[in-house]
Amino acid sequence: MTRRILYGFHAVGVRLKTAPASVTEVHVDPTRRDQRMQRLVERAREAGAAVVDSADAQLTRLAGTAGHQGVVARVTPLPQTHSLDDLLDAVTGPPLVLALDGVTDPHNLGACLRVADGAGVHAVVAPKDHAVGINATVAKVASGAADTVPYLMVTNLARTLAELKERGLQVVGTADAAEATLYEADLRGPLALVLGAEGKGLRRLTQRSCDRLVRIPMQGAVESLNVSVAAGVCLFEALRQRGGGT
Repeated sequence: MTRRILYGFHAVGVRLKTAPASVTEVHVDPTRRDQRMQRLVERAREAGAAVVDSADAQLTRLAGTAGHQGVVARVTPLPQTHSLDDLLDAVTGPPLVLALDGVTDPHNLGACLRVADGAGVHAVVAPKDHAVGINATVAKVASGAADTVPYLMVTNLARTLAELKERGLQVVGTADAAEATLYEADLRGPLALVLGAEGKGLRRLTQRSCDRLVRIPMQGAVESLNVSVAAGVCLFEALRQRGGGT
């Protein structure tokens, strides 16, 4: 059976909470026995996972990074049982979707998923080509949101945006050259926010697939924001307009 790696307290802890049966092994630093570690070990044992004391070098080898916080888990992948249509059909109230056009940095994707979780996004979509999938780094940076926010990689992003329009979602993209600002847009109804890749922005075809383009007004010398920061600005403005910021 295919297994993958999660590391860090948040990523492993959320998986133990939301899908404990999928956790098969938890490797922990034997020199760390604080309360946080003790709680995680208890959860792992309650889930039936094998708890293995592993030296730092072994944890680093398993995680592929030294930033494992003393916790590395082997897990079975969660089945993706819902299509985008299924997810949106189950939404009560106006749906909110985040579309990422070619985000290839796992740290940026993880941060985007964490922001999406905080803003109540119903699904994150991205193209299968020229985009990063869920891996251990994404899961670590997402702090558990990789397991709580549906992430769907689609064959054709422009076609998916067209299908969202057919469902009544307004498709709003971000572009530095847009005339209107984010704060001039009405984001209260069914909405898909579309953000572009690091340094490149939205592809031309993706821009043409949007109902409108907006920009985040910048006051300083920096011309643009990191995609995850931009996602936070846009999503929480949508949340504010929807009355979810109180």
